[in-house]
Amino acid sequence: MNLLILGLNHTTAPLSLREKLAFGPEELESSINMIRAMFGAPACGGIKEVAILSTCNRTEIYCAAEEPSAAFRSLQDFLVQSKHVSLTELEEQLYFLVQDDAIRHAFRVASGLDSMVLGETQIVGQMKKAVKTASHAGGLGLFLNQLFQKTYAVAKEVRSSTEIGAHSISLAAAAVRVANRIFGSLSESNILFIGAGEMIELCAAHFGAQNPQKVTVANRTVARAQALADQVGANAVSLAELPEILHNYDVVVSCTASTLPILGLGMVQSAVKKRRYRPIFMVDLAVPRDIEQEVSSLDEVYVYTVDDLGKVVQSGMEGRKAAVALAEELIAKRVEEFKNWFSSRESVPQILLLQKRADDLRMMELEKAKKALHKGESVENVLETMSKGLMKKYIHDPLTVMRNTQSLSEEDYEKVLDLRQRFYHYHGR
Repeated sequence: MNLLILGLNHTTAPLSLREKLAFGPEELESSINMIRAMFGAPACGGIKEVAILSTCNRTEIYCAAEEPSAAFRSLQDFLVQSKHVSLTELEEQLYFLVQDDAIRHAFRVASGLDSMVLGETQIVGQMKKAVKTASHAGGLGLFLNQLFQKTYAVAKEVRSSTEIGAHSISLAAAAVRVANRIFGSLSESNILFIGAGEMIELCAAHFGAQNPQKVTVANRTVARAQALADQVGANAVSLAELPEILHNYDVVVSCTASTLPILGLGMVQSAVKKRRYRPIFMVDLAVPRDIEQEVSSLDEVYVYTVDDLGKVVQSGMEGRKAAVALAEELIAKRVEEFKNWFSSRESVPQILLLQKRADDLRMMELEKAKKALHKGESVENVLETMSKGLMKKYIHDPLTVMRNTQSLSEEDYEKVLDLRQRFYHYHGR
């Protein structure tokens, strides 16, 4: 069994491709079940365990599979078919990681080393949700379960023993910074949040600290919008009201799970006219995007996507290089530990076979001893014969290997000698 990760992220693929390959919450379980059902045979990769992590910055499929190369082809075909993209689009954007590289990547992702915002903590929560979904779908087994539990522990250790998250700028803070550049103080501004999830909640806290004049939360479910609005002292409206109220807002921050744009070109053009062409700052944190791409062509509208804000948060990276180096060193140690656990799992079948072989030999000698006692031989003679018989049988296989070392390569011969010394605690005396 091998641990595998197939995916793409903000460093390997543009937003236009990431939004095509994003998995909505409603399709995760069915996709996991489909992968296991379609590619469980060895010829298709022997994929036994599956989890899917899909965020605004990445789409990654985590697997435990028997045949890595076949699994890679199968997963690639699955993305092409299920997401309606061409193989040409994917080939140069995807990364495929096996075993050590996959373990290291999982640890780095959870620790915030692979994030757009270095050291951010939101990714751990997103990973835990993905694991919970995979567990509910029956996609987790021994290997992925162990990988993710170790991943959480490593992420916690990295954050507690390094300053990886110190002085980092979140996407929400970056959005406030850009808004200040456009409008100066936000105390006279009206702000509209579209969505009511964790990211909008975080943005509401950051923008709320700027003491805006008016804040409104719009959501498909008004009750959920109202719950967030109550927390931040805002109004709550439904998405259906957006065409009538959009022109009232200077800053619009959107992050929903919609598969189609919430704000189209026509709606925004109408709002700009009603505003008499005063500027609007729009932040689109959703993948797929909530704001139609053509909206960015309007002169009066400043649209920032997650990738645009990512460039803002990269500032200050130089000062965190020491923390990154320390975190990478710690992760390298934990990867070795996990490899040792994995190797121990691989040796279990051989250990069981060895135990069965030894027990079979024991039973053979025991039966001989019983027959000898039944014939009236002395207990002392029977025990002596049985002990010698057991000794001869137990060392027969190792001696056979040692007698045939002339057929081994120099490297294999050294391995046999090393194994003999470790097995018998032999020190050359």
